[in-house]
This record gives sequence, C-alpha cells and structure tokens, in this order.
Amino acid sequence: MLPLVETDDEWDAIVPDETVMRPGAEDLCARLGLADAPLTRFPDGSQPVYAVGEEHVLKLFPAAAAQDGVAEGRVLSYIDGRLPVPTPRVRDFGAYENGWQYVLMSRLRGENLARSWGNVSRADRERLVADTGEALAVLHSLDPDPLGDVLGPGDWGAFLDRQADGAVEQQRGHGLSPAWLEQIPDFLAATPLRRTPPRSLLHTEVMQQHFLVDPDGWRLTGLFDFEPAMIGDRAYDFVGVGLFVTRGDPDLLARLTKSYGRTFEPAELLAYTLLHVYSNLPWYMRELGAPAEGTLSSLAQAWFGTV
Repeated sequence: MLPLVETDDEWDAIVPDETVMRPGAEDLCARLGLADAPLTRFPDGSQPVYAVGEEHVLKLFPAAAAQDGVAEGRVLSYIDGRLPVPTPRVRDFGAYENGWQYVLMSRLRGENLARSWGNVSRADRERLVADTGEALAVLHSLDPDPLGDVLGPGDWGAFLDRQADGAVEQQRGHGLSPAWLEQIPDFLAATPLRRTPPRSLLHTEVMQQHFLVDPDGWRLTGLFDFEPAMIGDRAYDFVGVGLFVTRGDPDLLARLTKSYGRTFEPAELLAYTLLHVYSNLPWYMRELGAPAEGTLSSLAQAWFGTV
C-alpha cells in the first residue's frame, strides 16, 4: 500500500501526503489486528506517526530511514521498564512493504513539556530537571553492547573526525556568519575530546520536546523518540540538555548535573554541539541568544556554564 521512498524528493512528495500515507497506515493496522481503531496523525516529528485509538502509537519509517525504525524498535524493547521515567512499550515492530519499517508502541500519557514549560513554576522546573538528570544517569549506566549491531557510529574517534571535517560547512549551510565560522577549527583543535570514551547508550536528542509531564504536580510521565539513538560519549547527550532542557540557565544545569552525578566542561559541550549530527548554531543563537563578546569560548560559558 505504501510506495518505495528512497530519495529526498520521494520523501517530500509522499511522506506528508495523507492521501497516500493513511491507506497504508490503515492497512498495516488491519494486519496488526487494529482495523477498528481510529487513526490520528500527530503534526510533529520527522517520521509519520499516528495515534491508534487511545492506547497505541504507530510510527512509520520509509526505506530511506528503515534502519532508524529497526533501531527504535530494538532500543525501546531493551530499555522497557528500566528507566525512572516511562518509555513507550513496544507492541510489535518489523518490516511492512516496499522497504517500510514500523514500530507499534504504547501511548504515553501527559502534556508535552516544551509546550507546558511556560506554566511550570521555578520550584517545579528545578525538580523536573533533577528528575531528567536521574533518568539520564540510569540510561547511560545500561550496557549498550546488546544494541551494538543496530546502533552506530562504531569507532567514536572516526566519528569525531568526520564531524570535525564537515563542521564549518555544516554551519555555513545554516547561515552562520563568517566571524563565527572562522573560529570553529581553532576552537575544536583546542578542545580535545575522548576518542575512546566509556561506551554509553545515548538518546542524542534530550529535549523538552521529547518529554511528557503530568501538570497535576508536574512529574515526568514519558520520554520518547529513540530513533536517533547512538553508542558513544555520554557528554554528547548534554548538548540537547543544555540547549533544550535547561536552555542556558546555569542554576538549572547545575541541578541537573548534580542529580546526574557529574559535570562537564562548557568547552567540551560546545565542541560536541559543533560536532552533533544535527548541529545548527544559528538556530540555537536565535533560541538562546549569544554573548556580546562574540567568541565561541564565551558562547560555551553562556549555554553550558553552571556558575
């Protein structure tokens, strides 16, 4: 029912088109024994995701992203019940047709933290970030080896080299000004990162957008979106933490890292920000601002400092 999607052009033409996607999703649900459950497509996310009735969520991955579907199914199955915050429980996952993969999972309850953040008191924010630090500590303590056949990048040092080689062009493509671009090579050269760190299971996009909360008491009720999971240096997960959870607030970051059990140097986290697969410095500057000094060192302190 769903056509093959292998190129960006095919993705742009097919994935947003509900006249194509919905019949395929309905057919797959019927095969999974959920023919009578109503489908509601979520508006957010890079992949097509549907609420299937009140209890299930169906996430679809075209051939161009099929490996992400395999990874998410495996990671969610592995961490089920092992974190202090709920994660989706896998009901089924596998291949559909024409290269598509799917994950059928339980539906988490709660409000999206990013949308609710403005209504959260300071005291509740402090508790939520502490709970986030605790959850990350548990995630990073899990043995990642059972997932080594589906999660990259493999050689962490080689990954760092590839990302560093493309760092300037990646930011240039996002419109970063020459005054910032010219600082990147020297900053990365002056900020050594571990090439063979202890291997940790990484979410890689720890953001308010990927947490759910109960507004009655403001407790975490869900962490989701594990499709970009990796195995590597745990500091890499603190890029999203500093940018999208504590959002440049040094006191909140200090509380989160205290709960986590260790701190990280601001320069290290900015280096990983520049090397992150989805790094977009101009976007982060629009979200968080940039210091008047106009240096990457001052930017590191502004976004990732705790004092």
